[in-house]
Amino acid sequence: MRDQIFTKENDLVNFTFDKSVVNVFDDMVRRSVPGYQSMIEMIGLMVKTYGQNNTNYYDLGASTGAVSLALSINNPHQHNRIIAVDNSIEMVKKCRNNLDGKISNFDVICSDIKDISCENSSIVVLNLTLQFIPVKQRQALINKIYQGLNPGGVLIVSEKIHFDDEKKQTEVTKLHLDFKRANGYSELEIAAKRQSIENVLITDNKKTHFDRLNSAGFSQSLCHFQCLNFASFLAIK
Repeated sequence: MRDQIFTKENDLVNFTFDKSVVNVFDDMVRRSVPGYQSMIEMIGLMVKTYGQNNTNYYDLGASTGAVSLALSINNPHQHNRIIAVDNSIEMVKKCRNNLDGKISNFDVICSDIKDISCENSSIVVLNLTLQFIPVKQRQALINKIYQGLNPGGVLIVSEKIHFDDEKKQTEVTKLHLDFKRANGYSELEIAAKRQSIENVLITDNKKTHFDRLNSAGFSQSLCHFQCLNFASFLAIK
């Protein structure tokens, strides 16, 4: 379904993953996030390299299940369980419907991801999820994920980022807006969504991401993908 949530002027409230957003989420994210499809494809590639037999794969903030599906269809390993977690009941319903009949080795859980232990895991994914967690709670979440990962396991984090250099930030923002326009969003829709989401989605810069991963104890971390102001990080335990 095409995203037309912000086509009319109205009294905006903070962005929430309610039924109206869930119904158009796949269209919204493809038209709003530069490189989104490549992010998902890279996750499929990662599971081939870093997945381990007899372990769990966690998709935290699973939304409609695109990451979980990529993990499953690209997985060459044996006896794995994909655990998709989201705190929106509407997203959980959509995710379960999207995965049912396509893969068999999965659970979809409605829960706050901060309450999930990620035990016996070799792959954990936070795909456009951490940016919605309160900033002061992010380090604790990464620490908890690290503790649940098996040696050699990985955390994959994809996020919208910001730049400390004001000129660079301005130019990248212009390009991102042009990306949205090229995908059919009007000036009204762009402005309305920005107003709705600005107090909900709080970005970090690259250094903050690396510092957080290093502080958790990961032996190696790198930015393996970036398109404009969206980046994906791979951290290895």
